[in-house]
Amino acid sequence: MSRINKNVILALLTLTSSAFLLFQLYYYKHYLSAKNGTGSSKSKGNRIGFDSTQWRAVKKFVMLTSSQNVPVFLIDPWILELINKNFEQVKNTSQGPASDCRFFCVPRDFTAFALQYHLWKNEDGWFRIAENMGFQCLKIESKDPRLDGIDSLSGTEIPLHYVCRLATHAIHLVVFHERSGNYLWHGHLRLRGHMDRKFVPFRKLQFGRYPGAFDRPELQQVTIDGLDVFIPKDPGRFLEEVPRSRFIECRYKEARAFLQQYLEDNTVDAMAFRKRAKELLQLAARTLKELGVPFWLSSGTCLGWYRQCSIIPYSKDVDLGIFIQDYKPNIILAFQNAGLPLKHKFGKVEDSLELSFQGQDDVKLDIFFFYEETDHMWNGGTQAKTGKKFKYLFPKFTLCWTEFADMKVHVPCETVDYIEANYGKTWKIPVKTWDWKSSPPNVQPNGIWPISEWDEVIQLY
Repeated sequence: MSRINKNVILALLTLTSSAFLLFQLYYYKHYLSAKNGTGSSKSKGNRIGFDSTQWRAVKKFVMLTSSQNVPVFLIDPWILELINKNFEQVKNTSQGPASDCRFFCVPRDFTAFALQYHLWKNEDGWFRIAENMGFQCLKIESKDPRLDGIDSLSGTEIPLHYVCRLATHAIHLVVFHERSGNYLWHGHLRLRGHMDRKFVPFRKLQFGRYPGAFDRPELQQVTIDGLDVFIPKDPGRFLEEVPRSRFIECRYKEARAFLQQYLEDNTVDAMAFRKRAKELLQLAARTLKELGVPFWLSSGTCLGWYRQCSIIPYSKDVDLGIFIQDYKPNIILAFQNAGLPLKHKFGKVEDSLELSFQGQDDVKLDIFFFYEETDHMWNGGTQAKTGKKFKYLFPKFTLCWTEFADMKVHVPCETVDYIEANYGKTWKIPVKTWDWKSSPPNVQPNGIWPISEWDEVIQLY
């Protein structure tokens, strides 16, 4: 009997010990590991821990750039989005070890950083040290577009992107270059024939599918997941720029061919007009920027940029386009305060609005407001003498950045379609005689303003 009792007691003790051990393992897995960030969280999906491949790669990269004084800053949209949602907490985080990894441990293939190339002092040395630290790096170069307009310098190559891989994670270093107008530009990431297209999943890169342009960001240093990094001081604004950053270069080669065929007008009057038109465009751009109103080069000004990388000297005006939803009631007053009196106002906000301001020496600024329909866009025109209305139809378009008159300005991304709508297939041939009521192939009659509305829709000054 005593022998049976001993076996029973031993079995009960063994069962109890096993149950307690299983409870400890369960508690550690589901409570302690989640609390301390050492396990994965299915609910949040972003607390993998400091042993993650991506965090180790970022840490090594930050250590490398810091030791070599490489002025990089974080531009990764995914991480900046997380930072922006928790910005106050990030700004108030003190330096030192973090309790959990919330940002750099988010599963992804790349982490994107950027640098301003003119601040980089030791490019070749940095590249060698990176490889000694275990990174495998790919350098992408291409021609410097800033020199395409200079025959003797055209073809000079500059670095555009670095992709550095450590284990299964890669750092994408986007090289920003300064451009006229105090903005930053990065180039297209285009692989050459000898480069390994399986080096990383290039199609997942967030930068480099096309050239991009950004306002120069003000930076601040913060501590993220225990690492000291620089980020844009206003992450939200930078994130807004990313999807709208596409840049189109002026076509210098085609412009040279055009000017060789038709000869550039370098008379005193032509040069004086181009100078005044450039100053007027710059003044208009500053005024609209202060208002927060986006615009693009339109009509003859857009044609001059695309065809000859310059202002057409016989056009006698500067043409801009604005979407009607961006109209602001104080726009006329803003231009008047900038020294540009209103010359005429045609139409009204809900139909065919057009403004014209008088610049110096008979150079005027025309602003056309565009309206969007289901399958096209249009702007209106009004004949002052008769009250006749006209409509100019355009295929739908989006906006890209370009450089013109030493500024970063918008143009239609679908430039050829836009220009052909306005000037036809023969837009490459200069036409000095132009009737705005009949010459454009996209113009059509649009009725007539009622006489009772003329005082409102036809205002001459």
